[in-house]
Amino acid sequence: MQVEARHWPTIREEPDSSLSLAVGEGVTGTVVRALAEGVTPPRPFSVRAFRSLPTPPPGERAITVDQTNHSVIAGESVVVKWFPRPSRAPHPAPDLLAHLSGFSRTATPYAAVYWEDALVALVTAYLPEARDGWEWCVDEAEAGRTAFAAELGGLAAELHLAMATSSPVFPDPVRLSPAVQAPEAGHDPARDAAGGAGAWAERAEEALRDALSLTDGEDGAWLASRAGELRRELAPLATAGPTPLIRIHGDLHVGQILQWRDGYAVVDFDGNPTVSSAAPGGGAFQPAARDLAQLTTSVDHVGQVAILRRNADPGRIAEWVAAARAALVSAYVTGLADAGRADLLDRSLIRPFEIEQECRELIYAARHLPRWRYAPMGVLRTWFGTDPAFTK
Repeated sequence: MQVEARHWPTIREEPDSSLSLAVGEGVTGTVVRALAEGVTPPRPFSVRAFRSLPTPPPGERAITVDQTNHSVIAGESVVVKWFPRPSRAPHPAPDLLAHLSGFSRTATPYAAVYWEDALVALVTAYLPEARDGWEWCVDEAEAGRTAFAAELGGLAAELHLAMATSSPVFPDPVRLSPAVQAPEAGHDPARDAAGGAGAWAERAEEALRDALSLTDGEDGAWLASRAGELRRELAPLATAGPTPLIRIHGDLHVGQILQWRDGYAVVDFDGNPTVSSAAPGGGAFQPAARDLAQLTTSVDHVGQVAILRRNADPGRIAEWVAAARAALVSAYVTGLADAGRADLLDRSLIRPFEIEQECRELIYAARHLPRWRYAPMGVLRTWFGTDPAFTK
């Protein structure tokens, strides 16, 4: 049996060959029920199934939080994340979700839906009473509670251990980064694609340049005044020794950690929206420290949100951030060590990756969400001090 095309989303190919997707009312529920019943989708749609999908009860509702994609809950049991601007480029999520089939700390993946070669939707289980970290973690900051941090560190360690475990999808999940390249050897594209000190340093320098060029006004002037300090913090990337590389989450911040009825779960394996996989150092294999650095900096961002939106005291928030970050990293390190995989983390990379991440937050703000700029700027001003000439 084949479901009628009119019951599926509408895909339009634009004059520039890009795609746009529109999902009508009731379409999500119809598609989910069709997938659960094994109905063949209308061509050129196709489905990659991960697990059997239970038939959901009737009804659907959209998730209304601010997000790039369009997520709809069907029957209070299944979530379909539709991509309004599907891309024909390879998407990391389907393979990662298939690889993580034994990892229980995420929403159960059911299927990936394609239109020709473009991923248009991911279908996962709905986690009851779920709240993302920009809600629950800000509550923790406001209340001064830090017990959650050890749980997040442990969750991140579990995720990386699962990423580093062989599966039919990724039979060789861990690689060793190349040794530092001698200056006279020149630029090696193949080496850059594989990852390593030269590629990471180039990627970070590019992020800093973009952040400097995209950040205007008083913030831009302050950032330019600290460019030398930022480059010094990035310098260890150029001389980093060989370290294990795994496929990482790629966008691991507290907003991707859901607090739900049964605990915490990590979601959204779509990768970093400011990094091209074709760029130097942008390949699939990365140091685990990159994910950890993004998670720790997101705790700093939570503090900035609490100060701006909840009128929290900056001094008290600074103490909360320091305690939460320390507990998170300690639990992460312990989780790896207890599993005999302490080697997965090169701690010397955490700080430079944190600096690069703040640059990427500024890039994201400039290109996608201007009002977000206060958070990375607040963090950087906290880290590097505020010159009286730039006092707000």
